[in-house]
Amino acid sequence: MLARAKVNLWLNVVGRRADGYHLLDSLIAFTDLADEIEAVPSDGLTLSVDGPLAAAIAEEGDNNLVLKAARLLADRAGVAPRVALRLTKRIPVAAGLGGGSADAAATLQALIDLWRVALPVEELFDLAARLGADVPMCFAGRAALASGVGERLAPAPALPPCAILLVNPRVTLPTPDVFKARRGAFSESRRLHPWTDLASFAAALAERGNDLTDAAIALRPVVADVLAFLRKGDGALHVGMSGSGATCFALYQSVELATRAAARLPTSWWRHAGNLVG
Repeated sequence: MLARAKVNLWLNVVGRRADGYHLLDSLIAFTDLADEIEAVPSDGLTLSVDGPLAAAIAEEGDNNLVLKAARLLADRAGVAPRVALRLTKRIPVAAGLGGGSADAAATLQALIDLWRVALPVEELFDLAARLGADVPMCFAGRAALASGVGERLAPAPALPPCAILLVNPRVTLPTPDVFKARRGAFSESRRLHPWTDLASFAAALAERGNDLTDAAIALRPVVADVLAFLRKGDGALHVGMSGSGATCFALYQSVELATRAAARLPTSWWRHAGNLVG
């Protein structure tokens, strides 16, 4: 089961709830970069992790969202959590790409099939929300307009075909730290003006931007370097930061152009050139 990386193509902070959680207005989509979850019957609940970024989550133990998702679904469905789970990790951790949330969502989907769970869709999304604000959108797995704290989802207008280059300077950036560092007034909620082509899509993204960018730069100044590097390259139609960072992205007309741009990046930075998917 694929666990696709999530990208916040825009992210506006429009308010704050009494409990301290921030209210968002965001367009989220997914990319062809993905972790992978494999689930096979077993006598107990186990998790093995491999892949190029496995070491990044080696110390999570029972706190891994994959295991939490399995236990939560088993408890709600009334089944014994007997499964051997395997996670192939390719999405950077604490990078603004929703990797852990995507893994949890893919685990729910894999175990619904394996255990033949028959729960109402609303209940499944409630389970997803209990695992984290980003898990429901990853469980839905399609481009959406997110509001509330990220749990309210509405279908997004169809995205134009385009390529995406994801770049992370190999620094982590915990989401709570970024929200704590955010300064200034909240953005106003705005009416959506649907795009008609790639140019108007890029213009819409530029108009909205990401309200957490300045806070992310204050905590990790190298984020500004990544954005500047992407902006000065040829062919980038839009450049921004995803989520709370530190991963930044640039959109291109083709994967070939994205790959050329990736080749010019500093060798120490992580990168992925691929496609934006609904």
